[in-house]
Amino acid sequence: MAIVPSQLLTPPTDFNSFLGNTAAIEQLRTAIAQGRLPHSLILSGPAGAGKYTLALMLAMAVECERQPRELRSYSVATGSEGQSLAGFCGVCRNCTRIATAFNLNEEVDKAVAAREELREVDKKETRVLIQPHPDVLVIPPDPPQLLIKLGQVRSIIQSAHYLPAEAPRKIFILTASSFMKEAANSLLKILEEPPATVHILILSENPGELLPTIRSRCATVRLGALPVEEIEMLLSDRRHDVPPKQRTLIARLAQGAAGRALGFDLATYTSARADAMLLLHQATQEPDHTALFKMTETYRAGAEGQQKAADLLRTFTLLLEDLLLIQSGTPELVRNTDLRPELERIAHAVTFQWIEQTSRSLDQVWSGMRRNLLRNLSLDAFAGTLATTAR
Repeated sequence: MAIVPSQLLTPPTDFNSFLGNTAAIEQLRTAIAQGRLPHSLILSGPAGAGKYTLALMLAMAVECERQPRELRSYSVATGSEGQSLAGFCGVCRNCTRIATAFNLNEEVDKAVAAREELREVDKKETRVLIQPHPDVLVIPPDPPQLLIKLGQVRSIIQSAHYLPAEAPRKIFILTASSFMKEAANSLLKILEEPPATVHILILSENPGELLPTIRSRCATVRLGALPVEEIEMLLSDRRHDVPPKQRTLIARLAQGAAGRALGFDLATYTSARADAMLLLHQATQEPDHTALFKMTETYRAGAEGQQKAADLLRTFTLLLEDLLLIQSGTPELVRNTDLRPELERIAHAVTFQWIEQTSRSLDQVWSGMRRNLLRNLSLDAFAGTLATTAR
């Protein structure tokens, strides 16, 4: 399901435009104003929560040439008064260059296209890196495996040991927490003794993916979910193309993430969900292998097949969570509201143990995708596991 990596389609003009998580944002702004932003920081939260948007805003606040400040009024939560909050001007040379990286998908596509133009021998040694500013480096998962690789971490280490060229600090933004083993071990070395002029920001949907030794060396800020009602209001204000009934569905499927809601492609999601429901029906009804093989045959190699498979697995995960909500007696929390009657029927046909085992099998499919195993065969095997354990 297509999800915009930032909360807004255009770079925000100030921190006040960031949606939700006010207390966490103020703590980070206070730390920057006092020169106490951690050298190593994990920003965690679901996809679309605004982690990448916030990371670039923090980079702009640190590097801004004008260093604007706001005075916070009395805070009941902290008991503090008159606290200085860091901001960014958005117009200086440092801010404007960093802002060019807000459309991460577009920048990654450019980097991948540039790599494709290289000689074959050079492609293998070239890693995807986004550098909007001489002292700001964005490190996305490297296609096609979509993992942070050793070459990317080596670029961080090499650059970190040089003084900033044009700004007060060097900032490295790792946009995911899925690392190759060698890359994770190498990153640990720089986290143990980070240079005084370096900040490393790691964005993570699931910090548990990271090595415990990495987590222990980083401060963590979690972006919490926004209420469904708030997401619906946001969609009403900014997505006039979405009918009211679909707003409710999208608001629940967005899982409290404003950016995910704003960029939610419902057509793509429902297409992936149809395939996920076919897998569920294979497990709970008389299997139709012809329909199954016809469906999994479309999940072949290539970037398009990889994105399609990822959408299917994420959608299947949401369906499993809905089954758990029904079994636990809270059907009103189901996200796929338009499928609730069908999900209730399936929930009564399977056990909690089956859902638990299916979740483990789903993790194995994810692992196989990262190792570049044939996707259609992996999905066939997954479907076979579901049918076996359901009986």
